[in-house]
Amino acid sequence: MYTDNELLFPYDAISSLKDLRGAQWSELVERVATLDEHHEEVLAFMLMMIRLNGCLSCETDSYRAMRGCVACAHQTLRRFKGTDQELFALFEQALHDIRVFCDENPSIDVLFTSELRNSY
Repeated sequence: MYTDNELLFPYDAISSLKDLRGAQWSELVERVATLDEHHEEVLAFMLMMIRLNGCLSCETDSYRAMRGCVACAHQTLRRFKGTDQELFALFEQALHDIRVFCDENPSIDVLFTSELRNSY
């Protein structure tokens, strides 16, 4: 009855999002999907998707949860009315939030990018 789902957007679901938007989105997904799951960009991508999908309000017995995280994320991205540039802005905001959190919590083990990637 229940599908395989997580409490929050899972790392394993990232690569399934590649072909849901434009070419720049595909490049972002490909890049993030190749990084370690503790990398700041992966964490930012997951945070962005948690915010977009509304994962914090998802309950295990809801229709959304029963369909699974991948199906929910696909539906969210298909229904997103903004542009890919707006998605990149959400990603950049999430990346900023991850960096601020890590600055405030230096004991958290996160891999950082040596270069900023603002070329989206």
